Amino acid sequence: MLTEYQVIIHDLSERIVAAQKPIRILDALKWDPSIKDYFFKHKFKKLPPINTEYYLEKNPLQFDPIKKIEEFHDIERNIRRLLGQYSGVGSIMSRMCHEYSRVVEMLLVRGTSKFTEISQELYGSSEDAFHVGAPTLKDLATLVSNTLSNIKDQVVTEADIEKYSSEDAVRILGKRLGKYFTDRDEAVRVELSDGILADASAGAEKIKIHDGMMFSEREIRIFEVHEGWVHLGTTLNGMSQPICTFLSKGPPSSTITQEGLAIITEVFTFASYPGRLKRLSNRITGVSMVEGGANFLDVFNFYREQGLDENDSYHSTARVFRGSTPDGGPFTKDLSYSKGFILIYNYIRLAVQKGLLNQIPVLFMGKTTLEDIHILSDLVEEELAIPPKYVPPQFRDLAALSAWMVYSLFLNKLDLQRLAIDFKALLL
Repeated sequence: MLTEYQVIIHDLSERIVAAQKPIRILDALKWDPSIKDYFFKHKFKKLPPINTEYYLEKNPLQFDPIKKIEEFHDIERNIRRLLGQYSGVGSIMSRMCHEYSRVVEMLLVRGTSKFTEISQELYGSSEDAFHVGAPTLKDLATLVSNTLSNIKDQVVTEADIEKYSSEDAVRILGKRLGKYFTDRDEAVRVELSDGILADASAGAEKIKIHDGMMFSEREIRIFEVHEGWVHLGTTLNGMSQPICTFLSKGPPSSTITQEGLAIITEVFTFASYPGRLKRLSNRITGVSMVEGGANFLDVFNFYREQGLDENDSYHSTARVFRGSTPDGGPFTKDLSYSKGFILIYNYIRLAVQKGLLNQIPVLFMGKTTLEDIHILSDLVEEELAIPPKYVPPQFRDLAALSAWMVYSLFLNKLDLQRLAIDFKALLL
């Protein structure tokens, strides 16, 4: 039996879940196949025919944006009225309403410069600093690219051979995830799809695999831990919340945290590899190029120079310009992977340093946002939220993770350039 307070939180939470339901950001930004056909027909020499009118005519929103914004404003007013200005759970829900309103405003201005301005507000820019004087994501991409050029093909093994079909990937993932997501009435669904830009994508209760492709063992392992353990896991954890049901849905701020968790899980499980890092750093470079004035042709040619074929180069470039125009600003969501990784990694290091280990698994309670972790921990203590059921092994037993981070705290104090000089004779 819920208390009056719990009922209020649940009802407001359910209103947010219902209000965001028709908002499908990536669907609202995508280009139809005719755009790719045009680009290929003109031998990669003409910009794709995308403008503001294209989105209005070919990809209209499936809801009334003005009414949707007012709906979120009304929910936000009710949160303040019923929970007060300083309620912790109220502050989370209020921010969600604000972010969803900004998302709708961003979708309203697809194909204009305002689109990128709001995207940078929600997902960040390649020029954003993590603290005063810190390097930016753009600097990270440069460092990764330079380092990987020294490694080249030295780490390539049989695990990198793309010998598994999309059908194979579906079968293998279904079997592996069935062992991870136990105690479920229905098995996790893994199915083929030809309507996604990515190689794989996690939905509400299933994972989609891009049809007609070939994958390596490393790539399938990435799908398992990234899309399965993290994205699907946090969705299921959020859906199991009896009161704070909003944790099953994620606004842009949670995207940064969730993608960061997915990338750091790849690293902690040794699933990641240089090719994967190159792909992520290239996404930063692509966004940075467009923020600096590059157009679709420039980015497409950049990807070709990185060794991608024409098809992959097109899709990678389309990710940067979706929602915008081929000579406009970028959609900056793809910065979330690397930005989130850096934020999550440093949060875990500091949590270990301050003895707050119990807060780390809270990250997996649902579609969480890093800045809300202390509030979410309080909600568990107040029995307004339940701890996550599905937590990757590396975050469930924090002993090894703590040891890693203790050493990381010290290693961060060493001057790598000074060490390179001292170790010069050893590195010949």
